[in-house]
Amino acid sequence: MDAHHVRFTAPSPGGRLDHILVNQLPDYSRSRVQRWIREEHVLVDQQIVTKTGYPLTGGEVVQVHIPATASTELVPEAIPLDILFENDDLLVINKPPGMVVHPSAGHPAGTLVHAVLAHAPSLEGVGGERRPGVVHRLDKDTSGVILFAKNDSTHHFLQVQFKSRKVGKTYLALVDGHPPTPSGRIEGAIGRDPKRRQRMAIVPKTRGRSALTTYHTLKRFVDHTLLEVLPETGRTHQIRVHLAFLDCPVVGDRVYGHRKLSLPVGRHLLHASQLEILIPGENSPRLFKAPLPDDFQNALDSIQVR
Repeated sequence: MDAHHVRFTAPSPGGRLDHILVNQLPDYSRSRVQRWIREEHVLVDQQIVTKTGYPLTGGEVVQVHIPATASTELVPEAIPLDILFENDDLLVINKPPGMVVHPSAGHPAGTLVHAVLAHAPSLEGVGGERRPGVVHRLDKDTSGVILFAKNDSTHHFLQVQFKSRKVGKTYLALVDGHPPTPSGRIEGAIGRDPKRRQRMAIVPKTRGRSALTTYHTLKRFVDHTLLEVLPETGRTHQIRVHLAFLDCPVVGDRVYGHRKLSLPVGRHLLHASQLEILIPGENSPRLFKAPLPDDFQNALDSIQVR
């Protein structure tokens, strides 16, 4: 995308600069708009403003320099993808377990982003240089439905739904033990574990972000339970932390689970089985489903029903 300028008069009654820019430039995400402000790409009445919350009263002349999309410097990799749906706006993938979504420390290559860039090179730079096209994330060992946006307008359109909790997310989890009730609701703020900073934990509301998870029992086994889990919020490791809080950690979870694995599995058995979301150009939400991976199904087949 080439660099260009946008100029407009702030509407009355005004408001925060970043909020007004998002309303005036609906094809761009709030995080991107805020970055432009901090990087001195926005002028108000010919003066550079770097505070995202700068107050406008209405009538100010706002100028925005929209920089050209930077190269990701990521090398596409022809890794096979299990594509559930694709059109000009988005790509829906059944992510395999064990694959990291985007590059990070210790994972410079072989990620889902590298594979997607090989399949759809036009994603380069969409939504960010290091995470092109990424709308939401799944943990490395979590399998299932994940979305990638092919353009900035779709990226913003989808992310708004995630932030406003309008996305229906359904997971399947095989857990150790049995929850206290067949169905239930777990509510507990999640933040960094003060003793082990690499982990998340349920913490006081003042130190974390509110999190809400609903679960239903699908099948009860002798020592395990298959749960349908519906996270109403999207905090880091939310499902795993909340289920461990019930003393029913996800089978194979080496971070939040028991020290000794109850089944010989190579990862935690958590699967994003369904995702319901409104996509551009349609009037009603679309439901995407991902079949259960072989290792998850094999684990279910190996245990006894009570």
